[in-house]
Amino acid sequence: MQEADCLVFVEVRVRSARSWSDAAESVDGKKQDKLIRAASLFECRYPGLTEMPMRFDVVAIERKAAGETRVNWIRDAFRPGD
Repeated sequence: MQEADCLVFVEVRVRSARSWSDAAESVDGKKQDKLIRAASLFECRYPGLTEMPMRFDVVAIERKAAGETRVNWIRDAFRPGD
């Protein structure tokens, strides 16, 4: 997605109340590396976008046992080289 002059890659993760880890924690280093590689491939496909600043967000959705849902949008969740 694009927000103002920034190219934003968003990973959406959903976890239920019975999950071992929460949704945000599931975006570990291995997953971050995959997202960074995907962003690089995207930029190769659309070279006109390479001058835009890039950001990686995580949208973490937690479904609670009582049917309640909590959404946490973490802007700039990680950066390449972190």
